[in-house]
Amino acid sequence: MTETPTNADFRERSRLPRRQLLAASAGALLLPSLPKAQVTAMTPKAFVYTEVAISVPFDQAPWQEINEAIRQQPGFLNKTWLSGHGNNSLGGFYGFDSIENARKFVTGYFPSEPRVFGVAHNTRVFDAQATAAASRDMGAVQYGGAKDAPGAFVYTELQLSVPFGDAPWQARNKALKMLPGLQNKVWLSGLQTQTLGGFDAFDTLDHALDFAVNMFPETAAGLGCAFYTRVFDASVTETASRAMRSPYYSPAA
Repeated sequence: MTETPTNADFRERSRLPRRQLLAASAGALLLPSLPKAQVTAMTPKAFVYTEVAISVPFDQAPWQEINEAIRQQPGFLNKTWLSGHGNNSLGGFYGFDSIENARKFVTGYFPSEPRVFGVAHNTRVFDAQATAAASRDMGAVQYGGAKDAPGAFVYTELQLSVPFGDAPWQARNKALKMLPGLQNKVWLSGLQTQTLGGFDAFDTLDHALDFAVNMFPETAAGLGCAFYTRVFDASVTETASRAMRSPYYSPAA
């Protein structure tokens, strides 16, 4: 990994995109939604985000055993493993074939994983169908976008409840497409809570940190709400993610 530039360097380099992002995000949440796209049997109907309150280098995590157990869960489609930058937390971003099976996963199976370590955990379920059009527009790999191996992932969630059809995602997407290093984005709409968020793939950890540390907080400030951000080092989890059919990686030749 290259040395992380200073915040001052980041701010100077990304000044124009940041202004455009703020302008797109701070407006009233009034734009209409587009018709939902046709989906195939393997397209996720729900996304799940998990993070376990533990600190362990990923090469010491029992991911092979965990993978085997998760593959047996009803409706499981794929998983992208997550290793927290700065704290070595363990987590994942999953695709499921239905909201019902995603619910069963977070309420039934998943609590058994952190229970083994005696630690707390965090889970979220998202309605993938509500955000499909917006995610397709951002080249999300879950809908056939380009599969350039990412260097980092960023998870974001705003403490804001907005029906996704009322969110100005078209304008936001236009600004996000100018972000340095952003490869693709999955939009997230919280099940029952209707929180707004995203799971974004970046080419490098430096670009991911720039967005999460310097840019996204200004977007949240423009909306007057609290937020949650996490940065994950994709390079250390690639092998484990490939073993779980992660859509962020092309199948081995």
